[in-house]
Amino acid sequence: MNFTSIVFLFFFFPFTLFLYYGARLLGKAHTAIRDTAGKLLLIFFSLLFFAWADSRLLLWFAAYMLLVYLAGVLLSCTGIQKYCRGIHLLGIVLLVGILFFYKYYNFTVELLTQTKDSAFSLQNLTAPAGISFLTFSAISYLTDVKRREAPAGTVLDVLLYLSFFPKFLSGPIVPWKDFAGQLEGRKVSDETFLYGINRIMIGFSKKVLLADTFGQVISDISLQISGNGIDCLTSWGCAFLYMMQIYYDFAGYSDIAIGLSALFGFRFQENFHFPYISQSITEFWRRWHISLGAFFRKYIYIPLGGNRRGFARTLVNLGIVFVITGIWHGAGLNFFWWGVFNGACVILERCIRGKTFYQKIPAVVKWLLTMLAVLFSWQLFRFGTIKEFTDFLDLMTGAVTCENITYSWSYFFTWKIRIYLLAAGVGAVVLALPFTEKIIQWTNRKKTGLILKELVLFALMAWSVITMVNSTYSPFLYFQY
Repeated sequence: MNFTSIVFLFFFFPFTLFLYYGARLLGKAHTAIRDTAGKLLLIFFSLLFFAWADSRLLLWFAAYMLLVYLAGVLLSCTGIQKYCRGIHLLGIVLLVGILFFYKYYNFTVELLTQTKDSAFSLQNLTAPAGISFLTFSAISYLTDVKRREAPAGTVLDVLLYLSFFPKFLSGPIVPWKDFAGQLEGRKVSDETFLYGINRIMIGFSKKVLLADTFGQVISDISLQISGNGIDCLTSWGCAFLYMMQIYYDFAGYSDIAIGLSALFGFRFQENFHFPYISQSITEFWRRWHISLGAFFRKYIYIPLGGNRRGFARTLVNLGIVFVITGIWHGAGLNFFWWGVFNGACVILERCIRGKTFYQKIPAVVKWLLTMLAVLFSWQLFRFGTIKEFTDFLDLMTGAVTCENITYSWSYFFTWKIRIYLLAAGVGAVVLALPFTEKIIQWTNRKKTGLILKELVLFALMAWSVITMVNSTYSPFLYFQY
């Protein structure tokens, strides 16, 4: 199930929340009993959430989590400190090997068979739901325990950390040391509860009203690309739609996940911070999927040496991180080249950021160039093959024109879509401006502003629910990664 489904919104979520608060209320006089009951309930419903995707893999999931727990026990034993490095390395290799098997095995076999005969054959594999983010959490757990940044958790702590359903499928990626500090004595104040509900309503609006609407139009345009074709203006509009769709889809998911977590007493870091106001690709990656960037920086970039081993080594480390970022997103050459492109941009910016000519470039020009690079890179991200990407670029640049086009751009970009795109642009850029921040602060300070804000959010949520019920397009894009 996903967050924007009827089953989740009207059954799973309210039932889980009701039982969780009921259990904590019954154990109010005994903190240990209250916390344990809360953990057990969250683990149970998280396993149910996982089983909803594929119940056949539930035992696999349980075994995976127990192995991670046992590895953590070994790493925390004081009597075998000299073996910790080997145990940690073995655990990481095993975790990455499992991820490789499910996500990249068939892709690797296909590449090998293109060049020579291979002793390996394709397998009918079903990747466990959330395998990529599960791997990140498991690596974080073992690494933080090995580095003594956080103690090893109890079996319930580890099961909850790895399976916690708000963050399980697509993050945010929460380091073990941050999660462990919130396992005991959590309280949900009225302000925290309201904050969680508001984040959920904001996330639903982003996902259902904007991302899903744009996704449906992109789907309609794609049908025409494979049919009679589209004109140049429609291709640019489609590219812009996808740029907005992927942002509001993933940012909306993150809002909902953060809001749900807050309702259960967990506070997680922001995952997006207005990435489309960035004036460089480097800045863009500080604002986009923040938890992913933090993970790669802590567990890959810094262990490689970071920027401590000279300028040339720093550039190499940055390149390695972005290649891994691309490969992590999927088994396809398009993802690899997407990572290479972003890495090349970051490396170039690192080389010229101190140059006088670069510093004199107006901010608006830097922003426009950055957004153009992001727009094109998302098209590489979107298409399954390099040929599809280059064919679409031909349409965008006018190198190829289609005859007998059935529908022009005005057919797809109705007034409704134009208004939605305007709202998306305002939400992605204008809301980051200082005067908007002052308005938001006013709504939080003044009773009138608070009531007005809640009415607006409630109206958007109601509109989202009505749209969700009537819509046939709802999948989260990042579920596939």
